[in-house]
Amino acid sequence: MIDTKPLIYSAFAAMTTLGASAAFAGPAAQPDFSFEKCYGVVKAGQNDCQTATHSCAGTSTADDQADAWIYVPAGTCGKLAGGSTEPKA
Repeated sequence: MIDTKPLIYSAFAAMTTLGASAAFAGPAAQPDFSFEKCYGVVKAGQNDCQTATHSCAGTSTADDQADAWIYVPAGTCGKLAGGSTEPKA
């Protein structure tokens, strides 16, 4: 007979770890410099907060997603190709 205890313990440890990491997921902290939100220039998985299709930071699935944003220093977003201070339609 196969001992299933190690498998059960591993599954429990994985569920506990995933649950704990999900509890800390959320928006990125606001920076301590003058900032603006810049939409449409974020690499996949690097957004700073929720979007219409994702619930927390770091969850965008595509580069340059129109509703995903990051904090940038004030006045910077307009200088970035594809950057907008308003969500794109």
